Amino acid sequence: MIPARVEERTSPGRDGVPPSRGAGRLPSQAALAEFVLALGDDSLVLGQRLSEWCGRAPFLEEDIAIANVALDYLGRAEKFYRYVSELGGGRRSVDEIAFLRDSRAYRNLLIFELPVGDFARTMARQLMVDAFHLPYFRRLSRSTNARIAAIAAKAVKESRYHLKRSRDWVLRLGDGTEESHAKIQSAFDALWGYCPEMFAMAGDEMALLDSGVAVDRSAMKTDWESEMKDVLSEATLTTPGNEWAISGGRDGVHTEHHGYLLAEMQFMQRAYPGLDW
Repeated sequence: MIPARVEERTSPGRDGVPPSRGAGRLPSQAALAEFVLALGDDSLVLGQRLSEWCGRAPFLEEDIAIANVALDYLGRAEKFYRYVSELGGGRRSVDEIAFLRDSRAYRNLLIFELPVGDFARTMARQLMVDAFHLPYFRRLSRSTNARIAAIAAKAVKESRYHLKRSRDWVLRLGDGTEESHAKIQSAFDALWGYCPEMFAMAGDEMALLDSGVAVDRSAMKTDWESEMKDVLSEATLTTPGNEWAISGGRDGVHTEHHGYLLAEMQFMQRAYPGLDW
């Protein structure tokens, strides 16, 4: 597996657009398809990861709750992929888009593909992701593309619930026992450098920004950092520094975990071609 890029965070400069996919280089229809595909990949991969907790969560109610969160993401992925299929004239089905691509063809952000780890690690990731998703989908629900706006509007309702859950868990673990505090702090320290990629604008997003189809992710970073600091402070946790950042997901350059995830996720469809979603 080709390793993702690691960048030293020595200056506050804005994350750049990948050279191979710069703004304005994609035709509008192709840019739209790439943009929607990336959103679908984000949802599918994180939904798959969260589903790994089914039958393994700390107690029954949480087992059901986290399974429902996973289903929210999988349902969202299906909607995005269906739109991608339609944009391509139906040449690829939703199942083919979801399950019959190689790792380099997936555009999900790296933070979504990382192993779930222990429960503290999962909740740390969820807080960081949920704190981004809620304001992001609120903005995207005002997209000039009615199809994207409708999917985003439903995601807002889901993300509101997701954020409440993950925030409550981080507060409980951070201000709990010495062991739970240490585990959740360690989780944030290990995952923090994956977060800047959430605010980097890919070439397809830049191409769709002026028309109002996409939204400016980079403009959301300051508010996200402020909210994270408030929650971590309340949880008696230390906000990690910005010494490093890692990226590559939007260019199809993934961590070593991605291939193993796809091998499990795609097994049935590849072994028994033609299975329905």
